[in-house]
Amino acid sequence: MHACAVGLYTFCSLHTARACKAVLLPLLAVRLLWWQLAPALVAMAALPMLLAPGSRVNARLIAQPEQPKPLDCPNSGSRACRPAMRGALQRLSALAVGPRSHTALATLEAAGAGAQRAMSSAGPDLEAEVLGLVNKDLLRTQAYVNGEWIDAVDGKKLEVLNPATGKPIARVAHCGANETRAAVAAAAAQFEPWARRPAKERAGILRRWYEEVVAAREDITRLMTLESGKPLAESRGEFDNGVASIEWFAEEARRSCGDVLESPDRSRRFMTLKQPVGVVGAITPWNFPFSMITRKVSPALAAGCTVVLKPSEATPLTAFALAELAGRAGVPAGVLNVLTGDAPAIGDAMIKSEAVRKIGFTGSTAVGKQLMAGAAGTVKRVSLELGGNAPFIVFEDADVEKAARDVVASSHRNSGQTCICTNRVLVHERIHDAFVEALTARVAALRLGSGLEQGTTQGPLISAVAVDRLEEKVQDALGKGAVAACGGRRPRWEDGSQLRGGFFYEPTVLTGATVDMRMFHEELFGPVTPVYKFGSDDEAVQLANDTQYGLAAYFYTKDLSRAWLVAERLQYGMVGVNEVAITSEVAPFGGLKQSGIGREQSKYGLAEFQDIKTVCLGIGG
Repeated sequence: MHACAVGLYTFCSLHTARACKAVLLPLLAVRLLWWQLAPALVAMAALPMLLAPGSRVNARLIAQPEQPKPLDCPNSGSRACRPAMRGALQRLSALAVGPRSHTALATLEAAGAGAQRAMSSAGPDLEAEVLGLVNKDLLRTQAYVNGEWIDAVDGKKLEVLNPATGKPIARVAHCGANETRAAVAAAAAQFEPWARRPAKERAGILRRWYEEVVAAREDITRLMTLESGKPLAESRGEFDNGVASIEWFAEEARRSCGDVLESPDRSRRFMTLKQPVGVVGAITPWNFPFSMITRKVSPALAAGCTVVLKPSEATPLTAFALAELAGRAGVPAGVLNVLTGDAPAIGDAMIKSEAVRKIGFTGSTAVGKQLMAGAAGTVKRVSLELGGNAPFIVFEDADVEKAARDVVASSHRNSGQTCICTNRVLVHERIHDAFVEALTARVAALRLGSGLEQGTTQGPLISAVAVDRLEEKVQDALGKGAVAACGGRRPRWEDGSQLRGGFFYEPTVLTGATVDMRMFHEELFGPVTPVYKFGSDDEAVQLANDTQYGLAAYFYTKDLSRAWLVAERLQYGMVGVNEVAITSEVAPFGGLKQSGIGREQSKYGLAEFQDIKTVCLGIGG
C-alpha cells in the first residue's frame, strides 16, 4: 500500500491534477483493499497531518491546517508503526474516492521534496515498486562487500537520476577509500580459494550466474533504461550482447590451458601454466552499465581472479542487480565486490593497494592515463579501453542508402554516447549530396523521448553537463561555417511535459564540416553527425588517421582490393568493412594509440587476466 501512495505522488508530480484524479486516485482506492502494508509511508511529508490524533481529515484539508505534527513513532520502518500507518492509509483511501480528492491531491503535490525523501528512505521494496520491478530484491542501494550489503561508513548517499526527467530514482551508498580497502581485503582473502577451484567448478558457477541473469532480463533492462536513459530496445540489445559474455567465458574457463614445449636437450622438460593474476580492480562507465561489467568480470572470474568493481556513480543500479544475482548463483562471498561513490578515492585506493594486481578500466583517455601512471607504482597490469573518434568513410562506389542507414545506427546509438560511435563521416565528393539527403531523412525521423515510451528511438544524454559540452562543440562548428541540415539545438517540449527536465539534444546532421572544428579532433559523445568531403582514397585515409585515437573505424565500398588495402592502412584496433556491428563475445575488442591497451572479449580477453608461468623440470640423463 505504501507503494501506491508513493506511486500517486510520482505520477501526480508529472501530470495534471485532472489526469491524476481520474486515473490514479480510484486505482489507489482499489489497491488499498488488498495490498499488504509495508513500512515507510509515514515518512512522506503529507501524511503526518493525516495521522494527527483526533483529527477530521476532510475538515483539516478544507481548512488551513496547522504545521503537521511528527508521528509518535520512532522508527517508520518498524512493525510497531504499522497500525498507525494502516489507519492513515484508510483515511487517505477515503479521501481518494471522496468529494475532496482534489484537495488530497494538492496536499500530496505540495509535499514535494518531502515525499521524494520518503521514497529514498523507505527502502528497496518501496523504490522497486515505484520503478516497476517485478523482482524487488534486484533493486539494491548499498555496496556489496564480502557477500554483505553495507552502507558507507559515514552514511553518505548519492542520488541516481533518470536522465529523461532529471529526477532522482534512488539513493545509493556513497563509498570511499575505507570501503574500498575492505572490499580489496575481502577479495584478497578469497583469491587463493577461488583460484584453486577446478576450472570446471568455476565454469559451473558462471553458468548459473548466466541463467540467473537471463531470468531477470526484463527487470535489468528496465533498470538500465531508467538510469542511463537509452531506449528499452537498446537496453535489451545491450543485455543480449552482455549476457553472451558471461556464457562464453563460462565455457572458455574450461578451454584455457598451457603448453608443453619442445626441449633443446634430454635432461630438461619445459611447460607453461596459465594462472590468474590476482585481485582485479574493475572500473566501468555509465554508457553501457551492463555489458561493460560482464566483459570485465566474467573473464576475471573464469580465470580464477577475484574482483572489486566500481561502476559509474550515474548507473550503479544495474551493477548492484548483477551482484545480487551472482550471490544467488553461488559466487562465494568476497569473490565479487561492488561499490560506488567517490571515484577518485576509490580509484586511488585500488591503485595504491599491493593486493590489487590488475586494473581494468573503460572510460576517458585522461582518466586512463592517470590510472596507468598510478599503476606503475606497484607495477600493476592494466587493460584500458579509452576514447574514440571513429571515422566512417563512404567511397564513391558504396551503396548510399545502406551507408546512410548504418551511419545512423552507429552515430546515434545510445544518443551517440559510445566509444565506437561514428564521429566523423567522410564522403566522396561525387556522392556527397545524395548521401546527405539520405542521411538527413533518416536522422530527422528519429523520435526523441523517454526510453520507456514505446516508439522512442533516441533518448537523453546522461547529464546536463553532457548537453552543455555537446552544445559548445556544435556552436563552434556552426560558427566556423557548418550548416545544420536537421537538429542543431535542444528540443522544445510542451509546457507540463515531464521531459522538460531531461537532458536531451535533437538528432543533428551538420554539413560543411572542416578539420579546423573542435568536433573533428574531439570525441563528440552526442547525437550529432558531421559530414566531411574527400576527393581520393589517400585523402580519406589521411583524414581518418588524423587523430590521437585509434579505437574503431568503418568504411563502405564494393571494391574488394580497396577493402583489403584500406583496412590495412587504417590505424585502428577494429575496422568494419560494410558493417557497423563489429563487436561480439568471440572477437577481441580494443584500440591503438591513445584509445587504450589490451583487449576484451574472446580468448585474448581471458589472457588479460592470466599470468604465464614457465616450469622447467630437470629429469637427468
